[in-house]
Amino acid sequence: METAVKQKDGVDAQIAVAGHICLDIYIDVGRMPLETLSKGLQPGQLVKIGGARVATGGAVSNTGLSLKRLGLDVALISRVGDDMFGQTVAMVVEQFGKGISRDLRPIEGEPTSYSLVINPAERDRSFLHCPGVNDTFLSRDVDFDELPSLRLLHFGYPPLMRTMWINNGAELVDLFGRARRRGVTTSLDMAWPDPASEAGKADWKAILAAVGPLTDVFLPSIEEALYMVDPATYAKFSSGALAVDAQLLDWLSGELLGIGAAVVGVKLGADGMYIRTTDDEKRLNAMGACRPGDVANWRGRRLVSPCFDIKVANTTGAGDSTIAGFLAAMVKGLPIEAAANAACATGACNCQGAHAVHSVPSWDELQRRLGEGWGRRPVSISLPGWRPDGATGLIVPAK
Repeated sequence: METAVKQKDGVDAQIAVAGHICLDIYIDVGRMPLETLSKGLQPGQLVKIGGARVATGGAVSNTGLSLKRLGLDVALISRVGDDMFGQTVAMVVEQFGKGISRDLRPIEGEPTSYSLVINPAERDRSFLHCPGVNDTFLSRDVDFDELPSLRLLHFGYPPLMRTMWINNGAELVDLFGRARRRGVTTSLDMAWPDPASEAGKADWKAILAAVGPLTDVFLPSIEEALYMVDPATYAKFSSGALAVDAQLLDWLSGELLGIGAAVVGVKLGADGMYIRTTDDEKRLNAMGACRPGDVANWRGRRLVSPCFDIKVANTTGAGDSTIAGFLAAMVKGLPIEAAANAACATGACNCQGAHAVHSVPSWDELQRRLGEGWGRRPVSISLPGWRPDGATGLIVPAK
């Protein structure tokens, strides 16, 4: 039977980010040929490699610490093992603020989740991942009594956490149900499951149907959303037979709003973020503590926020930081245009640093950059009938 190691007192925060966290161990192999690297996996072989560095990864780390750097009071809620990797996760997180690791719950006898990241120069990375204690996360790991000022709960990466997607997501449904009953706004991010894995073969449409009515803000990537809503459409998209355009985005967002979400933000990689909100005023007002202050501004909206123009140094955690910017604006009660711009601006700042999160600025610094006429990158999406909005930099349907 699992046993949680004795915890410190909880932190009274307005935002909690719960879900997946892991220790990422980056292994530098330089420009080593693939055939040389593969020799290292053969019995009895030794291949000389470069140094290694460690960082924390996952939604709790990337989104949570981005919110912390933006200046918000955030609780990071996840499981780690009672092992050296778990201690390292806590140590890395503590660099962002004393006491911020207090809601990482060590579980006796279970391993911390970790990834070995093979990091060759000028080539895509490869990952060897141990899910570890993430696979046993439960709804009860979020204790709302320890968070009396909580206004928003964001949960990230349930496809990488077995107990959160089995039984049609019953644990996730329970967690979001408890949050909603307390008037807490709920936000959900996904991860792309390997189609060949057990998680990849789960009935994600049924899972979304179960948790959707309890999800106020749904923020998946285009790949994740298509895979879960319609695998056949995803297959066309992944093969290159289907391009992203306004028609596809409107259909997909309509499906996600149809399962019950009030606000949908679809991450589009280098094309930025597509945002669509419900036409139902009652649904927007039922979003809990972070419901829009100006419902008319958020009601029935569609817009695209293009990426800001930067020199990209690293894309790790970009989507998670984008989410952080969006949620920060929601907690502050800002208009949807400001939320869309804060989202992509935070993601852009993340990409300017060598490592995830570290280059995310304070909220005031982010606003200063936005006020200086920060340029945008062109989007490749076909948007007939849409137009750039000079005042906000967003792309919106023509009136």
